[in-house]
Amino acid sequence: MKKVLVTGASGFTGSHLCRRLVAEGAEVVAFVRPTSRIGPLVEMGVECRIVDISDPEVVRRSFDGIATVYHLAAAYREEHADHSAFRRVNVEATRNLLEAAQAAGVERFVHCSTVGVQGEIEEPPATEEYRFRPGDHYQQSKLEGELLAREYTARRLPVSVVRPVGIYGPGDTRFLKLFRGIARRRFVMIGSGEVLYHLTYIDDLVDGFLLAGSRPEALGEVFTIGGVRYTTLNELVRMIAATLERPTPRLRIPFGPVYAASVACEKLCGWLGVSPPLYPRRVEFFSKDRAFDISKARRLLGYEPRVDLEDGLLRTAAWYRQQGLI
Repeated sequence: MKKVLVTGASGFTGSHLCRRLVAEGAEVVAFVRPTSRIGPLVEMGVECRIVDISDPEVVRRSFDGIATVYHLAAAYREEHADHSAFRRVNVEATRNLLEAAQAAGVERFVHCSTVGVQGEIEEPPATEEYRFRPGDHYQQSKLEGELLAREYTARRLPVSVVRPVGIYGPGDTRFLKLFRGIARRRFVMIGSGEVLYHLTYIDDLVDGFLLAGSRPEALGEVFTIGGVRYTTLNELVRMIAATLERPTPRLRIPFGPVYAASVACEKLCGWLGVSPPLYPRRVEFFSKDRAFDISKARRLLGYEPRVDLEDGLLRTAAWYRQQGLI
């Protein structure tokens, strides 16, 4: 049987993708690090290979039998990380995988990018053709990785690119702070709350990946994968509060002073060599529109989100409760 490779398989999105692939009868291989948490992958029947994706020769030797690649591995945001730290994984390791895939003659290579390559959306909703404006080292490295993957289309490697919008669902903890703040009645809105925010439930994102990895229309294309609709941050907070059976938070503070404090805090903590408790990227969550047009994925792939926002938030809250997180 032809094998499907998933990088980043021990992460939130990668583990959900592996579970779906195994359920559909695929023989799944995961490239993992020695420190990766592989127990759940082994239990679901995934073949785990310890592979340093920064080593091109090791990667090349590890591609035996691979027919399809889902490249989800990435270096994520860390305080004080410079651009070179992100490039090692998000660009150079991506190059190693692309070269190995081309040499092995794989049938499909699906590269996971991010809508963050487009930065703040000044004219929402943004299509895949909207201009690039990465806002930090992480987003810049992801843009370089995406453009590199797209170059290989001209080299006759069957590449497709997926740009997920904000991902949430059972197993994810990135939105835990928001849920927990609302649950404990400690959430404070910074600014008006009228900025636009777009989410995608994990099961819908997995659908998008599988379509990008199987439909002929996906070849050489870039797809934004998101939920049916975007919402204002105010509405999202109201929905989470209702899900948690809590009153809608009313406390607000102006954006300007908080942002100025975050800039000063980041500089001071940089001098002291410690992680800042408040930094501009976190505050900008409250000020920048992030809303996207998913019509291309619908039209070319037949992608159709199945989990609406209300239901997805309920499922996520239920998982947080089950885990004792809220």
